[in-house]
Amino acid sequence: GPREWLPFLIPITWLVFWQAGLYATRERRSGLGRVASSLVLVAAITLAFGLGTDYDFTTSGLIPTAFVTCTILIGLLRAAYDSFASELQRVLRARPRALLLGEGEGLATLQRMLTSRGGLGYEFVGALPPRSDESLAERIALARPDEVILSEGDFDEPAVLEVVETAHRAGVRVRIAPKTTELLLQRGEYVPGQGVPLFELRPPVLAGADWAVKKAFDLTVSSLVVLAGLPVWVLIALAIKLDSRGPVLYRDPRIGVGEREFGMLKFRTMVEDAAELQTELEERNEAGGALFKIREDPRVTRVGRALRRFSIDELPQVLNVLRSEMSLVGPRPLPLRDYQQLQPWHRKRYHVLPGITGLWQISGRSALTFDDLVRLDFYYIENWSIWLDISILVKTIPAVLAGRGAY
Repeated sequence: GPREWLPFLIPITWLVFWQAGLYATRERRSGLGRVASSLVLVAAITLAFGLGTDYDFTTSGLIPTAFVTCTILIGLLRAAYDSFASELQRVLRARPRALLLGEGEGLATLQRMLTSRGGLGYEFVGALPPRSDESLAERIALARPDEVILSEGDFDEPAVLEVVETAHRAGVRVRIAPKTTELLLQRGEYVPGQGVPLFELRPPVLAGADWAVKKAFDLTVSSLVVLAGLPVWVLIALAIKLDSRGPVLYRDPRIGVGEREFGMLKFRTMVEDAAELQTELEERNEAGGALFKIREDPRVTRVGRALRRFSIDELPQVLNVLRSEMSLVGPRPLPLRDYQQLQPWHRKRYHVLPGITGLWQISGRSALTFDDLVRLDFYYIENWSIWLDISILVKTIPAVLAGRGAY
């Protein structure tokens, strides 16, 4: 009967509205047409439940009436809310801080249009011309803007790319007026409600529902690995202690999301003074670019060599995942020595949490050049889905058992 299935309509309605973008922020929220289409879907689901349980719809016009009433009420309530929010924003002066990039009449026109009727309103914290003695990074640090807005036609493509990377590295949004590069507009999203057409260039980071799904997946799998693998961890700890002096776990300084340092946990596989010995071994480095790898590394212990053969030394990194320092899947975090040798174009990989495994793990690992590793990271960042994570984890198992690229 209806008492059994009617309570489920509330979460179903929430889910339909969320999927349709009705709960997004005001500037990205779907319009009244999407509200109407979502209500049609909810009505269809209600009708299907009713027919499936032989519910007697005594009033034939009940669903159409409810549909029209809900559409009108939601439209009126949203209009009232938007009006109230705009007025509250004006009274509290809670406007986003914007740094304008450009010069001349184009810049003046852009600022005039952004402050005209129809925009949400900005607090302008300055302007920076394309050719300035002051760098964008310095101005961002000084002005602390929420957004950087580029005026049309004042920057060539390399300059726009540099602006985007610099701003995103500082955690600042980038919005760009039309007539700039087609290359970047492929990653742009139209931002309505600003009084002038703007496209926001988002950094390739996970947010909202994507972030929640990945986070829940990471925590669930990591917790299971810790609980199920505890007896094995104890045996590994005993083997390490019996084989050589030093701690069981090694905290390796690595660079993570936002280019912040953290301690990546591993089972110790080297002698205690391994870091000091690396300087003497630099000339034997077999990896290209920023990586340091030696096939027959004399610093590795006997137990450590077995652990590395099947990547068992990486298991404690699930604790980093539980501490939100890493993810199960993502770009590999680099040691400080390797990080210091990066080129500017490599740094996009630090927009997301580093991973225990990734495309690099199933594509050759240590056999890859560093530039190849970075390109795989970029592909992962731009094409993330939970199914990609699951696929990489599944493919990691045979790659680890085969020991491909592990040394």
